[in-house]
Amino acid sequence: MIIHDISSAGKMNIAKIYAFVSDLVKYNTQLVQITGRIYGLRPGLHGFHVHERGTFGRNCSNAGPHFNPFNQNHAGPSDAPRRHVGDLGNIYANNWGVANLAIYDNFIRMRERRELSIIGRGIVVHADPDDLGRGGNDESLETGNAGARLACCQIRTY
Repeated sequence: MIIHDISSAGKMNIAKIYAFVSDLVKYNTQLVQITGRIYGLRPGLHGFHVHERGTFGRNCSNAGPHFNPFNQNHAGPSDAPRRHVGDLGNIYANNWGVANLAIYDNFIRMRERRELSIIGRGIVVHADPDDLGRGGNDESLETGNAGARLACCQIRTY
């Protein structure tokens, strides 16, 4: 599975997403792996989420909200199953603005029923750190206060 179709909302530092998503099956447990690199980010933490739609435009806002088929509050990756399926936490961009991804998650799915699968949905990189639903306000429980959308791409199969 490859993530591609780069769209960028930023005007100054355009983030470029190069990532690979694969299914890993180990000890009868499905584990989804996301690996890759994102270039052109401001150094530091950035929220990283699977969003409802893999369609973009309007500064990635067409991607919709975080993928949340079980109607949960926003939380961190380790809070599953009491989180949005799309809540993947933060990625870290180094001093050169490069984030090296190595995310493993056993809550997201790629091959189940369409309403539970991440295939065809979007991945969005946000401007600010994700507070993992612990910010103490309504926005934290919806988005993690992760801020503007910097870059987005669609998850596709080949």
